[in-house]
Amino acid sequence: MRIASAAALALCASLLAQNAHAGEPAAASAQAYPIKPVRVIVGLAPGGGADIMAREAAQRLTENLGRSFIVDNRPAAGGAIAGEVTARATPDGYTLLLVSASMGVSAATHAEKLPYDAVKDFAPIVLMATSPVVLVAHPGLPAKNGKELIALAKSRLGKLTFASSGVGGSTHLVGELFNMVAGINILHVPYKGSGPAMTDVMAGNVDLLFAGAISVVPPIKQQRLKALAVTSHKRIPALPEVPTVSESGLVGAESYSYWGLMAPAATPRPIITKLNHELNRVIQTPQFRERLAADGTDAEGGTPERFGEFFRDAIAKWQRVVKHAKIRVE
Repeated sequence: MRIASAAALALCASLLAQNAHAGEPAAASAQAYPIKPVRVIVGLAPGGGADIMAREAAQRLTENLGRSFIVDNRPAAGGAIAGEVTARATPDGYTLLLVSASMGVSAATHAEKLPYDAVKDFAPIVLMATSPVVLVAHPGLPAKNGKELIALAKSRLGKLTFASSGVGGSTHLVGELFNMVAGINILHVPYKGSGPAMTDVMAGNVDLLFAGAISVVPPIKQQRLKALAVTSHKRIPALPEVPTVSESGLVGAESYSYWGLMAPAATPRPIITKLNHELNRVIQTPQFRERLAADGTDAEGGTPERFGEFFRDAIAKWQRVVKHAKIRVE
């Protein structure tokens, strides 16, 4: 019995020693990371909000970590190609994905058609920034805020219209969320892109548009559009006179554009932690925060877990809207 006990103790000691060293390669890898260029994949064309955010992050990470972070634009299939490339990449920290609100929307509207699982196939790193959607109208519409718009919509049942960048897109879903919470029916008019949609609202061909603050603040300042409400929990510095949707009596109609970084799901935790730390350093700099604030965008930051929860909650919200509005994306 004593011999058996001694053998058992020796085996346990050996296993403990092996387990103690098991995490060393990953930790050492994280300390050295990165040792070669890193790709930051963006599922949209150059020049948009997601691309600008990715390039800002890539530049700062390049400066801080001493290796090139290179933006790789893959603007096809509504971002699905970028997601697929990242999900199938080697999970070693050298392929990252710039995630925007459109990825969460796609997961809600046609998850079964995506070549990846938006939640299971990615590891959140950090939520970089959020921007509320602004409800804007043609300047001639007889409503000054969200409350007056709701009253107008109820008096003109089925007569008011809102434009979007396309069926099942984020601006379409925000409009249907507004309809759902307010108990009204503003008719949806889809366009092939946000540019034509905004042009027709400014021309008075469509009454309303839900769009990111970054794109509508300039025409609002030029009085080519009229802002009725912002979909954030608090007013934004770029449009301090514009009430929130909750001030309009619509608690639960809040929604945001957002940007963050993710990696393939099996990326080692020490690398995720290192990237999270470095990006939080970038996000907290006055230069980064001030640059975003000028466009009505808030710098965020925080833990990977916070971004994961935010992303899952966004998908769940849009799934409820899709079901309520009976939205079908072909």
